Amino acid sequence: MKKILLLTLFSFGSVFAQNNPNPGYWQQHVDYKMDVSMDVKTYQYKGKQTLVYTNNSPDTLHRVYYHLFNNAFQPNSCMDARLKSIKDPDGRMVTKVKVGDKEVKESRIAALKPNEIGFLKISNLKQDGIELKNKVVSTILEVDLAKPLLPHTSTTFSLDFDGQVPVQIRRSGRNNKEGVELSMSQWYPKMAEYDYEGWQADPYIAREFHGVWGNFDVNITIDKNYILGGSGYLQNGNQIGYNYQDAGVTVTLPKKQKTLTWHFIAPNVHDFTWAADKNYIHDKLVTNFGTTLHFLYKNNPKIIENWKNLQPKTAQLMEIYNKTVGKYPYEQYSVIQGGDGGMEYAMCTLILGEGTFDGLLGVTAHEMAHSWFQHVLASNESKNSWMDEGFTTWLENYGMNEISDKKEENPHAGSYAGYASLVKSGKEQPQTTHSDRYDENRSYSIDAYSKGNIFLSQLEYLIGKENFMKTLKRYFADYKFTHPTPNDIKHTAEKVSGANLDWYLNDWTKTTNTIDYGIKSVEGAGENTKITLERIGRIPMPLDILVTYEDGSQESFYIPQTLMRWTKENQNPAIKRTVLEGWDWAYPTFEFKINAKSPVKNITIDPSGLMADVNKENNIFIKK
Repeated sequence: MKKILLLTLFSFGSVFAQNNPNPGYWQQHVDYKMDVSMDVKTYQYKGKQTLVYTNNSPDTLHRVYYHLFNNAFQPNSCMDARLKSIKDPDGRMVTKVKVGDKEVKESRIAALKPNEIGFLKISNLKQDGIELKNKVVSTILEVDLAKPLLPHTSTTFSLDFDGQVPVQIRRSGRNNKEGVELSMSQWYPKMAEYDYEGWQADPYIAREFHGVWGNFDVNITIDKNYILGGSGYLQNGNQIGYNYQDAGVTVTLPKKQKTLTWHFIAPNVHDFTWAADKNYIHDKLVTNFGTTLHFLYKNNPKIIENWKNLQPKTAQLMEIYNKTVGKYPYEQYSVIQGGDGGMEYAMCTLILGEGTFDGLLGVTAHEMAHSWFQHVLASNESKNSWMDEGFTTWLENYGMNEISDKKEENPHAGSYAGYASLVKSGKEQPQTTHSDRYDENRSYSIDAYSKGNIFLSQLEYLIGKENFMKTLKRYFADYKFTHPTPNDIKHTAEKVSGANLDWYLNDWTKTTNTIDYGIKSVEGAGENTKITLERIGRIPMPLDILVTYEDGSQESFYIPQTLMRWTKENQNPAIKRTVLEGWDWAYPTFEFKINAKSPVKNITIDPSGLMADVNKENNIFIKK
């Protein structure tokens, strides 16, 4: 029954994936069939690929482009050049050496030997049986079509490929520092995305990527002693074993048999990743919400207890993510020790497996959250990395806080601190900056993770918690299995709340303008107490003001932002709230009077701490 369900989903994936409410929306579709054989002695592999490519666009295509990610791991590649030129190269990708009195960071890629580099070589490339002219430029294969691909038609590409797995430098690779033999991410010739903005064929420099929605049918032949995990559903578990077989089935392999062929089907995804090692332990956890969790980790006595303890926590987090955003739509998810740090892929993640339990849980919480924000809501993470990393960080923080014994009032406080430090440094760049072209890695990281996270947490400040949580659910329901844009999350929040939010999206993501409000003065007493506020930063915001009196009583005041054309509901009904006239952004100051029956003890702008004011010191008035 399960196989019938999978085949049905596989067949109709291209239709199902077009569920997007934007008028005229379209997206391309791919159907991959790949057969690959891995030589575990040389770490080289050979493959055949057949790709049915469907042009759902209104345009006639004369060229296509493939990503050849492995080629980045060669001396003098774009990735190598970037490591040598950027001020703060990724520490995992460089070696620190002493040159005289100075410490120099040298690219690890530059030192790779011919048998250690990565490569992906293409041959026998054809379109519907006709050989094609093509040229390799860095990590991109440029292909001239033999015949134009008309709108709403399909064509079939076939090719052979030879690859070599590089010594592990970043994400993909072999024999990483924890001893994992094969981390096979971004390993195959992958069709570049063509969308409403044109071809997205960026060279690979170890940042983010963008993929075409489709289906994968993959056969991997490898030494029988290796255990695999990754994207998709294993179709022949009863022939493979290694705890993939059905309950009660015993798998015995003939002694003379040297290899196994693992058959995976991955429906309605935009990537396919796998990892392999001879010494993996493979545990399964069947959840009460319909998803089977797989855990693959090295048989290392020092880490086994942490990995066992990780399993119920992972299920707990996934259930929270399901309730918060929407149901994880696949039947399996795999947490795999491999790669470096952590990276999200379709139906799986590759993470480092050693270290503390808190670290292991934290990286799993983050990478699994990407299954919603990138692997179901597939924004272009090269152009809008903040929608990918930032929204994932929000969900990670929320989930970790929910399972914590000690709840934090603002689980996103670290993101606010990071963002404030970047602003203070003067090195912030607009979030519209392509993720490859930030001046420094630190600027990219804070912009994508911290400021992107704040976009959501501050949205909660703007429209209220109830509207915000409804926005997340509707965003997921409306845009899953498509490529949402920044305007889509903004417009979803507008439809849910009724507020106008275009100004917010524009100022927060397209500029480096900041929020800075202050209490300029408090004058008078009793009925004539006058409070004067000032807007110092360029970004206008609605304001929540909390006044505490010496007798212990409190009252709040809400100042609408006129650009919103909307008033937020009282978020704390236990405290009396007065809605004042709106504050138009053109006016630098705002005055209002209160009837202070008891002397004012203190006044606070934004007691929730969810507004990213870059100078909190002038947000509080304390009576001397």
